[in-house]
Amino acid sequence: MTTKKSVGREVVSLDSLAAQKREALPEATTFELRGVEFTLEPFHTLPMNLQERMKGPDDYLGIIRVALGTDKIKEMVEAGYEIVDLNLIAEEWMRRSGIEPGESPASSTS
Repeated sequence: MTTKKSVGREVVSLDSLAAQKREALPEATTFELRGVEFTLEPFHTLPMNLQERMKGPDDYLGIIRVALGTDKIKEMVEAGYEIVDLNLIAEEWMRRSGIEPGESPASSTS
């Protein structure tokens, strides 16, 4: 972390700290269910603009839909996925992303 002195104010660079946090994140996980294989990046590596598509902080199913994309979701539907399957995916994805059950995804890296 570096500090720059501007005229009248201090600016603290978080670049190196952010890089350390990114390096500490787990790798992407490849899952397979009902013959459909898919890979999900750790939850905290998803782009910020994804929040605009969420219905709320716990909209894991919506996040999965956006993270995997339309084609993969179509493949899952065709394979007969049910809501219980999506819940299982969300739970395991959160766990493998380092988020404990009941923990807010926004707070788990702080």
